[in-house]
Amino acid sequence: MMSGSAPPKRIVIAGGGTAGWMTAAAVAKTLGGVAHVTLIESDAIGTIGVGESTIPPLVKFNQILDINEADFMRATKATFKVGINFEGWKEIDHVYFHSFGLTGRDHWTSGFQHFWLRAAHEGLAADYGAYCLEVAAAQAQKFAQLPDYAMNYSFHIDAGLYAKFLRQIAEKNGAERIEGRIENVTLHPETGMIQSLTLDAGRSIAGDIFVDCTGFRALLIGKALGVGYIDWSKYLPCDSAIAVQTRSTRPPPPYTRAMAHDAGWQWRIPLQHRTGNGIVYCSAFLDKDDALQRLLSGLEGETLIQPNFIRFQAGVREQQWRKNCVAIGLSSGFLEPLESTSIHLIQRSVLRLLRMMPLGDVSPADVDEFNDQADTDMWQIRDFIILHYVATHRNDSAFWNQCRSMEVPDTLRHKIDLFRQTGRVFRKNEELFAENSWVQVMLGQGVMPETYHPIANKMSSDELTKFLGMIQANVSRTVERLPPHEAYVRQYCGADDS
Repeated sequence: MMSGSAPPKRIVIAGGGTAGWMTAAAVAKTLGGVAHVTLIESDAIGTIGVGESTIPPLVKFNQILDINEADFMRATKATFKVGINFEGWKEIDHVYFHSFGLTGRDHWTSGFQHFWLRAAHEGLAADYGAYCLEVAAAQAQKFAQLPDYAMNYSFHIDAGLYAKFLRQIAEKNGAERIEGRIENVTLHPETGMIQSLTLDAGRSIAGDIFVDCTGFRALLIGKALGVGYIDWSKYLPCDSAIAVQTRSTRPPPPYTRAMAHDAGWQWRIPLQHRTGNGIVYCSAFLDKDDALQRLLSGLEGETLIQPNFIRFQAGVREQQWRKNCVAIGLSSGFLEPLESTSIHLIQRSVLRLLRMMPLGDVSPADVDEFNDQADTDMWQIRDFIILHYVATHRNDSAFWNQCRSMEVPDTLRHKIDLFRQTGRVFRKNEELFAENSWVQVMLGQGVMPETYHPIANKMSSDELTKFLGMIQANVSRTVERLPPHEAYVRQYCGADDS
């Protein structure tokens, strides 16, 4: 018999940071009154705090939480982002842009790339990005929010300030924060479920659902419950990063920079008040001291913090939900931030947990479905990131030679072969990256299709030229009317420097 008066569910979140407070804010906002949210964190334990470049689904997450966008951006000293500028990935001096937007105009039988491919074959086409509003706006460093989200965007944010902002929302909706370091995890002797967490001061926190946001330490899902980790370093060999912040010296562009080097890549993320900088590398090809020197020698502006050294292993937890514990954030797995998916994966898991929150006991069917969906998210994003490494013409270093010749998952090999042979991209199971994302990165990395869809031949050469010209002219006219990105940010959500 279903109970209509079940007591409030006790949800205990271990760890703060972006993962912990995104979880707390969303659960408290959605289930406040029928669930009690407790978050345990220690001020003595730092957070990674480098996931500051985001993707468009965060706009929807903010809407779900009834967050005023300008207030959010002001509080996090955010700027807008319309994509990522990839520098030196196909070849040392080659540049391409992966935008959030649509390119050209699709036909129901095929994407715009097929019409562009035919035009390129006949010498009638401009660069593929010339037909995308977001690419043209980024190149002009312009931006505005347009009606009906005609300009797709996300944000560059200060991750530490974002956690503080979310904490206010969570506590406003009844979440309780407890200061302390977790010393012990008590399991039920018969079921193996987590019963409680014991803190360094001796206090015990009991719960029904436990969310592991303890980062790479994975205190609950890994150490207490013994869930293993699947190593993906054979596909993604980078294992180290160094992050540092600098004072801004120039107007912030509305995009992230991803700059390849001979053993990995560097990022540059512009906020209102500072710039986030980092280097990602494979320690087998570059040592820590040389990586630090390479990062520091290329900085613009005064450094604001000491460099933060991070070691990681690309991979995924064997199960992201085990018993009554759900891993969210770095405890669930890690994919390098090349396509800014860290916060998105947190968001996906939080919303998935809310959809599958049990009324009473945990349902094994829910656990299986959660894990299946979470695994699919991870390997689909993994494949997209691997694409940047394996589809390259670089042969200037041992690192790139290894990447270019490495074995790749069958799922990615199929996508590359399909695109190379036909120009087609097929997506499955609510896959994150849209067809145009795959097209932009495939073309940008040098994967050029051998054929295109026959629908493109329905136009005469004159009709095709007019079709492309109209799209490019519309893009140019729109960009001409846009304000500079810096001016728009200052007017819309300018933050104090304090």
